[in-house]
Amino acid sequence: MREHQFSFALKEQWGEGIVSFEAGTELDIEVRLESVHEGILVTGSVDAEYTGVCGRCLIDITEPVEVEFQELFAYPGEEETDFEVQDDHVDLETLVREAAVLALPFQPVCQPDCPGLDPNTGEKLTGSAGAESDTPIDPRWSVLQKITDQGSAADSRAPENTEES
Repeated sequence: MREHQFSFALKEQWGEGIVSFEAGTELDIEVRLESVHEGILVTGSVDAEYTGVCGRCLIDITEPVEVEFQELFAYPGEEETDFEVQDDHVDLETLVREAAVLALPFQPVCQPDCPGLDPNTGEKLTGSAGAESDTPIDPRWSVLQKITDQGSAADSRAPENTEES
């Protein structure tokens, strides 16, 4: 068994979409290589930072990501495998790239409760959307608003239960 730690900068962008690992991003890799009967078992982790834009409010974001991976590099033989040992070496680039890119969020956000953009002005919303109080009520539904207003007024006038046991 051998353990290695190393860092390297990407020569090209990894990933597509609204977030990716840009060229020049530093990846920190820890890897353990174990000899097994079928080949070399590679276990490791990658630490890096992805960059892109928030999927709701479109501001720039940079977030850390850590991903673990494990794969068997088989000795060359009759069976076809995805990863093979070549001249007593393993090429980790494809494995690390696949693990890192698949760990990127599909819909990244700058914060979990990001309110997004105002649909009318296109400006970033601050705090809660407040859609209930800010949006005008469709006149066709105004009768229902009167009913709910009467219900809340009746609740506030209702006497408290004073029954003693």
